[in-house]
Amino acid sequence: MHHHKVHDTYKKAAEAAEMEAAAAAAAEAAAENAEADAAAAAGDGAQAAPEDLVRACREQLCPQCEEKKVADDMRLRMAAEMENFKKRLAREHEEQMRYAAEKILRDMLPGLDNLELALQYGSRDAACQDMLTGVAMTHKLMLEAMARHGLVPVGEEGEDFTPERHEAVGFDDCPTVGPGCVSRVLQRGYKLGDRLLRPAKVMINQG
Repeated sequence: MHHHKVHDTYKKAAEAAEMEAAAAAAAEAAAENAEADAAAAAGDGAQAAPEDLVRACREQLCPQCEEKKVADDMRLRMAAEMENFKKRLAREHEEQMRYAAEKILRDMLPGLDNLELALQYGSRDAACQDMLTGVAMTHKLMLEAMARHGLVPVGEEGEDFTPERHEAVGFDDCPTVGPGCVSRVLQRGYKLGDRLLRPAKVMINQG
């Protein structure tokens, strides 16, 4: 769909350029005709001075001339359409670059989940402490690398529950947080820039 949209945009730009060229050609032809008429009006083969010729052209191509008004209007509209096309193309390119890594980052989220589960449950076993050091380092490096591409974790205990960022799994009784706040984060959510990739799965304190 995006390729069709870009194709249509380029097609409109090409049509706009053709119309602008036609308007410019019409204006140039009208100016040439006026220049010829002014030169002939100088009379008796006398050579008209450049300033006289310019003045005569302006008199021939007066602001009330319909042909000139139509050409000027068409040229202005084509210039405005071309400027809008350039701005739209720049916005689309910026958005494409901003979210180019979305699919890769989304596919890496299960890996982050597994590392967090290993840290969570492995910490209960003293025999796993040495291994957990390496797991924690790997988890930290992955988060830092993905953060450089715009990935931001979502969901913290104690923050207000919002359906735009959180997915409620159930209710809890937790005296350390306020009513309606997140009491536990079961699965961390993530967003890329302003775009939510996955809501955080949480428990809500019912107070």
